Amino acid sequence: MLTVHDGASLRATLAGRGRVAFVPTMGNLHDGHMAIMTEARTHAPTVVASIFVNRLQFGANEDFDRYPRTMADDQARLTAAGVEVLFAPDETVLYPQPQRYLVDPPDIQHDLEGRVRPGHFRGVATVVLKLLNLVQPDVALFGKKDYQQLIVLRDMVAQLSLAVAVVPAETVRASDGLALSSRNRYLSDDERAEAPRLHEVLTAVRRHLEGGDRNLRKLEAWGEYELAAHGWTPDYVAVRRQADLEPPRSPDDPVVILGAARIGATRLIDSVEVDPA
Repeated sequence: MLTVHDGASLRATLAGRGRVAFVPTMGNLHDGHMAIMTEARTHAPTVVASIFVNRLQFGANEDFDRYPRTMADDQARLTAAGVEVLFAPDETVLYPQPQRYLVDPPDIQHDLEGRVRPGHFRGVATVVLKLLNLVQPDVALFGKKDYQQLIVLRDMVAQLSLAVAVVPAETVRASDGLALSSRNRYLSDDERAEAPRLHEVLTAVRRHLEGGDRNLRKLEAWGEYELAAHGWTPDYVAVRRQADLEPPRSPDDPVVILGAARIGATRLIDSVEVDPA
């Protein structure tokens, strides 16, 4: 695997390689990332990963400085996965001057995660647009665990007419259902034992929906209550349309159940899709 750190080296490395699949990350890679790298291989013969901890998407009280940087381990994992190129720029490459031009997503950026993390999706969309412009991939893969991020980036690509196909990648879970996440390493042993409850609650909401219960506010309130009753601090449990994360307007709308909550000092998110069929 080749590791490059600037745009000129990246372009020279990718020249003549043909079709490219791209997986952007913030590093601290786990098996969920590796599953996306493996899927990327099915879309193109050359897989490019990036590692960049993006300051713009972190709020004032969030964990930018605490976010784990594990470059040597990440490079070893990417090499073992057969990734051809790692793009690992520093801030002087992506932000050589203060970033005054920002991608401003539509109103969905202020809901759900955006309500709890103001400005988050503006930072995500801005850095991903810069990365897509630098890598120029044919395909870009984003995980469904960060479902709202997936929708924001998918729509950004469509609205800005970027020549890249966005492919959603399924969430990878531990044997007890916990979605794999870089933040899981912050959990104490007791918190790790409790952490699968978030997925269990979302799955229970899905069972009610599949059984015909359409009282969405009641189901959302129950989900938040169930988490709080077991020591969590919930931010939201929400049932939304898969297409645009708006509230469902028809029983036939495919929906997704999204949840975010803190257990101890660690904030976890998850999502579960529901198809009315």
